[in-house]
Amino acid sequence: MSEQKTNDSRRQLLKNIGLTVAAGAVVAGTTTAVPASTTDTEKKDPKTKKGYHETQHIRDYYNTL
Repeated sequence: MSEQKTNDSRRQLLKNIGLTVAAGAVVAGTTTAVPASTTDTEKKDPKTKKGYHETQHIRDYYNTL
């Protein structure tokens, strides 16, 4: 009898894991990303360069390679 009870608890565990994974997939698929807010300086100065800026500490790092 204990063997049957063990199989039932394993089945229940596997069912719960499957339901948890499915629920996580549904939640991940329905959430929307919120864009990060910009700072006040970016709003005031549209000419501010965005992206990669080669500064002195970056050039120093490249020289060590």
